[in-house]
Amino acid sequence: MTPYRDDEKFAAGDYPNQSSGGDGLVKWTAEDRAIADEDVVFWYTFGHTHIPRPEDYPVMPTSYIGFLLKPNGFFDANPANDVPPEMEKRAGQSDGCCD
Repeated sequence: MTPYRDDEKFAAGDYPNQSSGGDGLVKWTAEDRAIADEDVVFWYTFGHTHIPRPEDYPVMPTSYIGFLLKPNGFFDANPANDVPPEMEKRAGQSDGCCD
């Protein structure tokens, strides 16, 4: 994670194929810039490894890749535990849906 800067667009730097190394995230994180009260960039870099299967021959039909951001400890408890109970319906009482 780094503080947002308009000129930092690519994790490997602007010209990774012409770089001698040390550009991009390596350089930016070495600066140890503060992120408190700043807009930040969460850099997600992934690689895809394909393990062949018989079904992939002669053409691989599909391949999936992705990620999930899921908070941990965002709430002290499940907020649904504080939802008021549903009111009991009385005979002949409409639920307000389809009067």
